[in-house]
Amino acid sequence: MSARRAPALVLAGLAAVAVGCGGNHAGGDPTAVPVVPASAMTSLQQQFVGVVKAVSPSVVQIRTPLALGSGIVFDDRGDVVTNAHVVGNATRFVVTLASGESHPATVVGKDVGNDLAVIRFTGGHPSPATFANSSRIEVGDLALAIGNPLGLRSSVTEGIVSAVGRSVPEGNGVTLSSVIQTSAAINPGNSGGALVDLSGRVIGIPTLAALDPEMGSSPAPGIGFAIDSNTVRKVATALAGSG
Repeated sequence: MSARRAPALVLAGLAAVAVGCGGNHAGGDPTAVPVVPASAMTSLQQQFVGVVKAVSPSVVQIRTPLALGSGIVFDDRGDVVTNAHVVGNATRFVVTLASGESHPATVVGKDVGNDLAVIRFTGGHPSPATFANSSRIEVGDLALAIGNPLGLRSSVTEGIVSAVGRSVPEGNGVTLSSVIQTSAAINPGNSGGALVDLSGRVIGIPTLAALDPEMGSSPAPGIGFAIDSNTVRKVATALAGSG
């Protein structure tokens, strides 16, 4: 299995919820999984909706003459953190907010080795996102992916954290260390977006999709990689401070 760089976006795979069909009444299967109460499902759904409403305004679409991607509002100055491969060699960009408003932006700095970049836009500034301590992420955590796949602004999907601390070669001599593996599928337009936990905190930036060599190097379903939030905060703080 190899990994490919996505031009930009995040679509997450669905995490299945097991629902039992039997009871513990006489003749029932005592090993059956209990039915999930409707109230619990409603509560989880409301939590998802709340996270999306809180985080979506902090996720933007980034357009260059050659590419389309996503980014996350990082601070109150209009700095946006995204993938370096989304920025490419461009110096000017158009940032579109979740509201549909568009603003011009310029590059602040890039760290190609970590595939991260910061751009700065002028105009209305939405609230910056909150970043989690990614060292506390656990395998099995639910996560929501918010981004702009294929130009579909503010799209949301759901998945889980599949593994942490992965080392993944990105190509061009770059290997990303300590990345998060997720069931979120990475599609063009999603790179640079937000992978968030159920508290609405960014845990990573979706960046790569795995390719299956046995299937003609087509995308391997349910295997994507995100740069962990601790790395994002460290690099973006340094880049924003130098700009």
